[in-house]
Amino acid sequence: MTEFLFIMQFVLAIIITIAVLLQKSSSIGLGAYSGSNESLFGAKGPAGFLAKFTFAVGLVFVANTIALVYMYNQQKNNSLVESISTSVPAPIEAPSAPVAPSTPVNTDNK
Repeated sequence: MTEFLFIMQFVLAIIITIAVLLQKSSSIGLGAYSGSNESLFGAKGPAGFLAKFTFAVGLVFVANTIALVYMYNQQKNNSLVESISTSVPAPIEAPSAPVAPSTPVNTDNK
């Protein structure tokens, strides 16, 4: 599912880019390539249609982004910190020297 949303994200980004570039601006941009589409889009031309279309695709893009983040975090719920071992290793003990049996010390000097 994440792969589909990721591919959809790229497609939506390309569609938004084209829709924004087709809109009329001070320097016509890619709108010059659209020709005379007044009959298709109405008397005002494509300005109103492209603005609404860009807004709608933008909303879908934002919704797809939120869904993609949610799905990706559900799949990759592991953290790098969680993979670190927290067990404390046992201390290294130095080898002990053999101890001679102790003999009772006679403290009486009689």
